[in-house]
Amino acid sequence: MSEDHKKHLQAQLWKIADELRGNMNADEFRDYILGFIFYKYLSEKMLVYANKILKEDDVIYTDIAESSDEGQEYLSAIKDESVLQLGYFLRPSELFSSIARRSQGTDGNFILDDLTTILNNIEQSTMGTESEDDFDKLFEDLDLTSTKLGRTEKAKNELIGKVLVNLDEINFDLENTEIDVLGDAYEYLIGQFAAGAGKKAGEFYTPQQVSKILAKLVTVGKKRLRNVYDPTCGSGSLLLRVAREVDDVSDFYGQELNRTTYNLARMNMILHDVHYRKFDIRQADTLDNPMHVDMRFEAVVANPPFSAKWDANAIHLNDDRFSQYGRLAPKSKADFAFITHMIHQLAENGTMAVVMIR
Repeated sequence: MSEDHKKHLQAQLWKIADELRGNMNADEFRDYILGFIFYKYLSEKMLVYANKILKEDDVIYTDIAESSDEGQEYLSAIKDESVLQLGYFLRPSELFSSIARRSQGTDGNFILDDLTTILNNIEQSTMGTESEDDFDKLFEDLDLTSTKLGRTEKAKNELIGKVLVNLDEINFDLENTEIDVLGDAYEYLIGQFAAGAGKKAGEFYTPQQVSKILAKLVTVGKKRLRNVYDPTCGSGSLLLRVAREVDDVSDFYGQELNRTTYNLARMNMILHDVHYRKFDIRQADTLDNPMHVDMRFEAVVANPPFSAKWDANAIHLNDDRFSQYGRLAPKSKADFAFITHMIHQLAENGTMAVVMIR
């Protein structure tokens, strides 16, 4: 796919995002449009995978009669395989294209309740499985009852229906495994939202120029990484940038305090086709509650929040991350605390790159 085609896709997605602007600020409509793109991605991934399984039987996934005995047998078998390989499951009637078509009914078909149920079902399909933590409450920021979408249920329904129909017309070309056009487009949108967010952008996004420098620094002379870690991972863009500099990264680790940004990071990893078994993103305060503190990493990268406040409690002087320095970073500026935390997590043969402002 040409660079022009990639830019065309980015422009299409940004145009659809404009449909959601209305009375919403950048943070709010960002969560909706990125969530819907992610739902479409999961649907298309599910369809491609199911059709591959059904190929020997000469059956197409969307043709399965879900209520029939034969259909139930097919769905049960496909669900087991899908949850194992993809990490989740969607019925044919739950696919993005199916609900987008239903929204086009001339009688103004109401789809919001169905859509809410489907997003909940995606999460429920992972319960008790390896991928449960990666999908838990992943769509919680898509509040389809919000008055920001419209003052009436009819207005909300029409707006969401319009967005779904427009998105449904875009080909994500997921079967072309040689390119990651959708991943690039997703990163583009995150960058656009960050540009409009001003100083707040640093909470979830590191500019690509900066990310590229950090990624190159931690991968000099290497073609493969055992693991990479970002203690303040935001949307996960820095972790993914590191992966572009080498042939393979075995495992990705990250931690993020903001719940909405944490959800975005998990979506971003999955959408970039990082298998759920290959990443471990946690939500908690890295300094007060480090989730990977016993691990050591070959590459550590970060763009921590500048001069963030932290408790600087004297008990931290007994923490191996800080104890050897004899003093703690001040309560009003946690920058040095983040640095010593990262050094503590660094493997003996590891490399660390971090952005700090003096």
